[in-house]
Amino acid sequence: MASISGKSPRFKIILGSSSPARREILADMGYEFTVMSADIDERAIRREEPEQLVKALAEAKAEAIKLKLQGDSAPDSDQPALLITSDQVMVSKGIVRERPRSAEEAREFIKGYSDDRAFAVNFVLVTNLSTGATKGGWDIPEIKFRHLPDEFIDRVVNQGDMTCVAGGLKLTHPSVQPFIKELVGTVDSVRGLPRELTEKLIRESLQEE
Repeated sequence: MASISGKSPRFKIILGSSSPARREILADMGYEFTVMSADIDERAIRREEPEQLVKALAEAKAEAIKLKLQGDSAPDSDQPALLITSDQVMVSKGIVRERPRSAEEAREFIKGYSDDRAFAVNFVLVTNLSTGATKGGWDIPEIKFRHLPDEFIDRVVNQGDMTCVAGGLKLTHPSVQPFIKELVGTVDSVRGLPRELTEKLIRESLQEE
């Protein structure tokens, strides 16, 4: 689990996410890591504000994984170990959009983006498992959409795999790109793991040592 590409090999990283996009982003940042899934009931955790919701979910994932790590699988005490958890929701017309529970809900979400804008609200939490200290922060890119034709929405919903993300639409898919007028923020943040914020939190967590 040591890091690569010139980064310090003196610590381990655990990514608390089953998201292929987050795994790809963290690997592109030059880190080696292991993956663990929190397996929490995200719908049981509710907050009124989207910023507080993603924070609560990232914290709950961290707590669940820390419980899994107790015992034989606990990180070695002689080497710092960092746990990265995160969460994302989309906010459209002031309403929080999580992963849709049905094709009809996905259709409703996507229709709401047409000729409008949405925000991808991310929270990243880095827990230093050696000290118990945590560092966290938000990153909120804005996505401005062109008109989304009904035939495009139908095609996306029928594909299924295009809607299995927060907000119900894989914004980085090539077929979606022509309908995005402007992205105020970064692609990695839209995908669920903002690189600059994550790197900053990793460095801050190691400084606690």
